[in-house]
Amino acid sequence: MPNIKLLSPEYLISSFGYAGLFFIVFAESGLLFGFFLPGDSLLITSGAIAAKELFGIKLIPLIVITISAAITGDSVGYWFGKKTGPMIFNRDSSLLFHKENLVKAQKFYEKHGGKTIVLARFMPFIRTFAPIVAGIGQMKYSTFLFYNVFGASLWVLSMTLLGFYLGKRFEKQLHWVIILVIIISVLPPAYHFVKSNKEKILNLAKRLFWPLLS
Repeated sequence: MPNIKLLSPEYLISSFGYAGLFFIVFAESGLLFGFFLPGDSLLITSGAIAAKELFGIKLIPLIVITISAAITGDSVGYWFGKKTGPMIFNRDSSLLFHKENLVKAQKFYEKHGGKTIVLARFMPFIRTFAPIVAGIGQMKYSTFLFYNVFGASLWVLSMTLLGFYLGKRFEKQLHWVIILVIIISVLPPAYHFVKSNKEKILNLAKRLFWPLLS
């Protein structure tokens, strides 16, 4: 499981600034290994930080940079899917590639069509694989780009402005707001990790605790 401290939104923002924000949003939007990155919580936290302009983060540059990263990341994912095609479904799961996420994104795409690119923005894990599936499905790029720009803008604006509001509304409790966001951000990847490795965790628990119970 990824180091929780390294994925802490506040740590990432304070350490890497705008460049880190761009890379993480870009990676989570369209690179296979980006599925575990804290996109939602990162945007909310960065919005809250922008409310006080900490670490040099300001709202307008933040919005422009992260929307650009989201659009670019999805476009890379689309062209990757278009180039690799259905053969990617034959690839075995690994630490940085969970095939079940790709299958879920495909089923979601089959149900919702182009709207998947917008809806998936608000769904961790599926968000990363949706543009890849759109490329595999040979969606026309002009159509994909429309949904991509609309979805990226809606996602970034809603998350950063929510964070900005919280930062202004709870200015004196900003630290606690960030801690709460970080805790919430850990839950989806933790749940996903436990679900994906349930048998391994149960076997480990048996080896550790069975001698104590027998």
